[in-house]
Amino acid sequence: MDRLHDLSLTAQVDTLAAGELDPRELAEHYLGRIARLADLGAFAEVNPDAARARADALTRTAPAGTLWGVPHADKDLVARAGVPTRYGSRARAHLVPTASDPLALALDDAGVVTLGKTSTSEFGLTGFTEPLIHAPARDPWRLTAGAGGSSGGAAVAVAAGLLPAAVGSDGGGSIRIPSATVGVVGLKPSRGRLPIGSGFDSPDGLSVTGPIARSAEDAGLLLDALVDLAPFRYATAAPGSGPFADAARRPPGALRVGITTVSPWDDDEDIVLEADARIAFGTAAAWLSDAGHAVTDADWHPSGYASLFHVLWRASAARIPLSDDDMTLVEPLTAWLVREGRRLPALDLLSGLSSARAFERRTIADFAAFDAVLTPALAQRPQPVGAYAGHSPERTFAMQVEYAPYSSFVNVAGLPALTLPVTRDATGHPVSVQLVGRPGGEATLLSLAAQLEDRRGPLPHPPVWDA
Repeated sequence: MDRLHDLSLTAQVDTLAAGELDPRELAEHYLGRIARLADLGAFAEVNPDAARARADALTRTAPAGTLWGVPHADKDLVARAGVPTRYGSRARAHLVPTASDPLALALDDAGVVTLGKTSTSEFGLTGFTEPLIHAPARDPWRLTAGAGGSSGGAAVAVAAGLLPAAVGSDGGGSIRIPSATVGVVGLKPSRGRLPIGSGFDSPDGLSVTGPIARSAEDAGLLLDALVDLAPFRYATAAPGSGPFADAARRPPGALRVGITTVSPWDDDEDIVLEADARIAFGTAAAWLSDAGHAVTDADWHPSGYASLFHVLWRASAARIPLSDDDMTLVEPLTAWLVREGRRLPALDLLSGLSSARAFERRTIADFAAFDAVLTPALAQRPQPVGAYAGHSPERTFAMQVEYAPYSSFVNVAGLPALTLPVTRDATGHPVSVQLVGRPGGEATLLSLAAQLEDRRGPLPHPPVWDA
């Protein structure tokens, strides 16, 4: 039999349900790997005793729930009663919540065995996961490089075989940036797709919950589980479970695919698409054309984006409940974003929100001719650990945009998007592309992604996989 972490999420779910594997055995396997590979910085907290007790309790019951017995870890932005939840911040170093967030409770109902907390940037505000409160999350392919963020720990855990899949959150690329960095599949659902982490939870509508997995099929299975979570569904939720995993198992048919290397930051920042990213983009476009899709230039010319996103991101930081004492403990970029956000006049905020909705309408209209739009996932290779340290907040923000200029606009537009690895650079590191869908178009993205995976063939695992 394969090593347990060699099995896909889908295979683990099926094996658990068939009684060929019990939750305790699977939890022990992953706990061992997490301990051996602690230097990757994937986990902010590990709770082996609680995980074993949960696994033993499940073993004494009949399988129930979409994810019964599956090892899981909360992103360290999700409160779980009795478990330190630090939000990647020294300002929350000693916080132990007395109540769990709805996502944690719903995933418990789905049957998961929670092993701990995956690491995140401070309050999830940055596209790199190097918080001062603990060690950075490292790219398992190149340990001197960072993993991206803010769901960096979750992406590392999946890429390194510390979890079969993971749930992340994405407010400006926080699922897709680390997934593309370390070479796994990251899916940001449409705004309103999920009952929890829907994007309707805040005025800007940016942040949604979504899956990180090693394949399109596994991402579809985890999305099915997230759509099914209690207590309610939005109108865009698919009825029942299973359709998204099924979408990754069937051919997409002949579709219209737009392609563009344009980013909405091009007029305001120094965006340079590196050769490896350009090769991956061109390769994916050629494969889609070879598969029979009508692949044409999206002819996209966005404008006015940078100013509205600066307003939205500062406003999102302003909502973080930080006292004056807390502000002495947070990182410089966090302090800058919070202070700038709190200084925003109400008229500027309302104008920014209005501009965001106008951008959403324009982007949906611009992409309306296509079933999906292909873009690069990242503009640059993974950055060294510490690359963002020592710069002014303004420059740190600009550097993140230069690294991942194709991410945040999807959140503003409320569209679904998926990143997946398609090629490898000269060192063997995966290089990813992004597919952006129509509102509610996750099934199409998963089907196209699976088709690209079939054309690409299996990717090797990073060296740490065999640890």
